[in-house]
Amino acid sequence: MCECCNGKKDIYLPEMCTITKRRMLNGTELYMHIEKDSGEDFDYIPGQFVEVSIAGIGEAPISISSSPTQKGMELVVRKVGSLTKVIHKMEVGDKLGIRGPYGSTYPVESAKGRDLVFICGGIGLVPQRSFIRYALDNRADYGNITVLIGTKCHDMRLFREEIAMWEEHDDMTVMETIDEAHDCWNGNVGVVTTLIPKIESDLPKSQVLICGPPIMYKFVLMALAEADVPKDKIFVNLERRMKCGVGKCGHCQMNEHYVCQDGPVFRYSDLADVPEAI
Repeated sequence: MCECCNGKKDIYLPEMCTITKRRMLNGTELYMHIEKDSGEDFDYIPGQFVEVSIAGIGEAPISISSSPTQKGMELVVRKVGSLTKVIHKMEVGDKLGIRGPYGSTYPVESAKGRDLVFICGGIGLVPQRSFIRYALDNRADYGNITVLIGTKCHDMRLFREEIAMWEEHDDMTVMETIDEAHDCWNGNVGVVTTLIPKIESDLPKSQVLICGPPIMYKFVLMALAEADVPKDKIFVNLERRMKCGVGKCGHCQMNEHYVCQDGPVFRYSDLADVPEAI
């Protein structure tokens, strides 16, 4: 008897969802707000991901960028292949299949009462935004909130209006940098590690959450080591390695770890025996 006949949810069967909002964030990233056709709301925790599919085209793992405190779900899709090219052509009212959510989560409970430091590189802001928004909606549960955002160039920046609103908050610190100087940019120029010495929170006692391109991790982790941040206080998001989402295809296996099940959020100290992870 199959899982669905037992009254259990079939992990391979997507639920139909409708695009309710869409807009381009830059030249390659599409923002979408979706809602379930069933009328039920999504149940997830910051850090998790979903599998997005179109019948006859394929599916891919996509970060959840919204907070579970809000209605519906927000996704950001980069145009990199056949599936995502089709998604980029979709409009409000079009349908998508959604499986999940899957994977591990950010430490939303164990981090309560602690300072939070988010280090985001490029599209790494997308999953981090889920926890940032959750922490802001539950502000009394957390200490200082610091968000570092690094982007390759001015035109690739994400969620510009929202970042501007974050910068107006009295109860959080936001620092942004771009790798390449631009005539319209008066802020910091350089990689995101140049912002780490400017953090005012007590870094060794903070929960530090990192997400970005693979090359970024090495240098951010070196900078955090120099700042004496314990490895068990650092969390890294390795979602880039996943495919099926349920540990069947083996695409994301790292030694005994399956990123789609044991991750995508890992405590850095748990990856000591997996040098290829970072």
